[in-house]
Amino acid sequence: MTPSASPCDAWQRHENLFVTLRRSGDAPLVAVAVHHGHRIRREVLEHLTLSSAERRREEDPCTAQFTRAAPIGVIALRSRFEVDLNRPRVQAVYGGPDEAWGMELWREPLPADVVERSLTTHDAFYIQMRELLDGLLTRHRRFVVLDLHSYNHRRSGPDGEPDDPRTSPDINVGTGSVAARSWRKLIDRVIDEAARFEIGDKPVSVGENVRFRGGYFPTWVNQNYGDRGCALAIEVKKLYMDEWTGRIRPCELRATVALIGRLAARATATLEEP
Repeated sequence: MTPSASPCDAWQRHENLFVTLRRSGDAPLVAVAVHHGHRIRREVLEHLTLSSAERRREEDPCTAQFTRAAPIGVIALRSRFEVDLNRPRVQAVYGGPDEAWGMELWREPLPADVVERSLTTHDAFYIQMRELLDGLLTRHRRFVVLDLHSYNHRRSGPDGEPDDPRTSPDINVGTGSVAARSWRKLIDRVIDEAARFEIGDKPVSVGENVRFRGGYFPTWVNQNYGDRGCALAIEVKKLYMDEWTGRIRPCELRATVALIGRLAARATATLEEP
């Protein structure tokens, strides 16, 4: 990227490589779906043992739609099985089963040059996110990032019992790296808004740091921006789909998108208060 290139130019140039950027306004709210992507470079795919369906189960289908809640949406196009943008650089390319839910991933260890090419995506993502967020702070006092994910809750098998709802809420808000003193009011209001919502005539269950505290990406945001920028990791239970077959449940998906929209609106309104 040349020194004169704008952040938008950079995002557009990288779009076909790993990410797409959508803008519909300039409110200080960004929604990011780092695990939506399913694409994998051919040189990585030829080493991978997993089928497309197996990969998709551990990715976050439809989270790109969740990003519509914010005026700025960032959607990863590359699969986490090529490079995981929500892990530190040294862990961003999975090495073996202990790093990937016990799954045997590779026919043989990935060549070092293939790994390094994958890591350039990780580097570029964080360069561009810094430019995007720094740019927001030239126009706004503070900003919020919604780090949007989905998670499996039937890991015992397609016919097995779902996970205990007491430890698997419908919505988990990860705030493990947030400076709570600066952002507690906003966190509480987002959680309160989620708890008021219903999906299929059933109240949404909400937990804070019950199952997930937030990964590397929100930690990076919170550590770098402190009381000027807050990243909340929003983990949505895959009620909107069958995690084993991949079949989408349209009504539940629409409701989930609406819920994320409500959370985004509440976060924005809280930001605008004195």
